This record gives sequence, C-alpha cells and structure tokens, in this order.
Amino acid sequence: MSTRSRDWDAATYDRISDVQVAWAEAQLERLGLDGGEVVLDAGCGSGRVTALLVDRVPHGRVYGVDVAPSMVEHARGTLGDRATVLCQDLVKLSLPERVDAVFSNATFHWIHDHDALFARLFDACKPGAQLVAQCGGTGNIDSFRVAADTVATEAPFAQFFEGWQRPWNYAGAAETESKLLHAGYTDVCCWLEPKPVTPAEPREFVETVCLIRHLDPLPAELRGAFVDRVLARVPQPLVLEYVRLNMTARKP
Repeated sequence: MSTRSRDWDAATYDRISDVQVAWAEAQLERLGLDGGEVVLDAGCGSGRVTALLVDRVPHGRVYGVDVAPSMVEHARGTLGDRATVLCQDLVKLSLPERVDAVFSNATFHWIHDHDALFARLFDACKPGAQLVAQCGGTGNIDSFRVAADTVATEAPFAQFFEGWQRPWNYAGAAETESKLLHAGYTDVCCWLEPKPVTPAEPREFVETVCLIRHLDPLPAELRGAFVDRVLARVPQPLVLEYVRLNMTARKP
C-alpha cells in the first residue's frame, strides 16, 4: 500500500474520533507512569491521544509517530513543541532515543506484519519498558465489512477493485500473545473485548473511518454513491460491532 493510499482526512477524523479517544482513555489506566518517562504514541493520528500522554508525563518526553502525512501535519499543529511528531512507518521505526513505554490506540490492525511491528517496537524500548495497546481484533465490524465488500463487487464499482487488497489485520488474542513472546516481551496478556458503537454522525463516521480504504481506488464522483449503497445494506440505526484486541507486555 502506498503512503498516499494510507492517508486520511485528519481534520474530520479529529472532530469525530470521540469513540477512539474514549477507548484510549480507558487504556491509559493500564499504563503506569510516574511523570518523567519517555513515551511513544505508536500511530498518533491527529494528536488528540498524544496530548493525553503529554499531560501524564510533565517531566518526560512524548514521541508521536504516524504514517499518514495529513495526521502528522495536524498533530504537529495541535501539539506544537509539546511532543515530537514523526512521519514514519512503524515497522521501520527510528527514534532519537529508546522509550520507557509504548502506547497505541486503533492502529496495529492497519499493519499486516505484526512480527516485524513487535520486533521493531521491542528494539525501540529500554529494558523494563511497558507496552499497552489496543486495536481491532478478530470479528471487528464483520457484518459492516461484509456489506462493503459485497458492494465492491457490484457495478459501477467492481472494475476499480480488481487486485485490491484488504488492508486490515484483525488478529486474535492467542496469536498476538505468541508473536509478542517471540519478539522477546514478557508478562504478555492479550484479550478480545466487544465494543459496539452507534456513531452520532453515521455517514461521516463510516466515510472517514470504516470505509476510508475502500474509497481509495474509487474516482471522486463514485465515492458518495459507494457510501450510500453500503449504508443501505446495513440495519438502521447503524450499530458497528467493534471488537478490540487489548495487549499488555513488558521488555525484560
């Protein structure tokens, strides 16, 4: 997948991502910080969650990393010099220093090679560093994705999906634990958690989040019609059956 096709509408995402921020706030309760740590926000998005991390380490440093140029630009504009925001692919992560903690929210399911991801994060950590992350897991928004994939086989959209590869990796708990242990982590714990969501602005939400990569191959004049047809295929009011994969681990 090219960097261009991995970009987002950062401004809209920032405005409608209350759900993702709420997930992150719950995760932060599992992240033990004294206030002086160096922390990585792995997949920082528009910077809303990065700002929460900054508040938790007033005497430390925060690095935000995202592969999407628009997200990085937005996060830099929001955070200023409160955090260092870098545009990088996490599997090729390169930081100026090692970190005491890795935090990630709603990102790892966009990365196919979790072995490479966990190995790179492990190398970026100091001994004793903690990893707390959550992403989409097995079963995540299954019925909605089936509807979208079905619409992608129909005219006038099908011709644009020839050779299209699904970009997500909704992994299970057991396989993720195995990969984290193989990367060298200890105290590994992973579990799946249903998190159904009824978005306040359903069309804008699915267009910006759930269907973002389905819209990449389509010409601009067909994107609205694609969203309309997918929404017509799913029950209303829209309930997205999110399943979150939680993970905690520590570098020895």
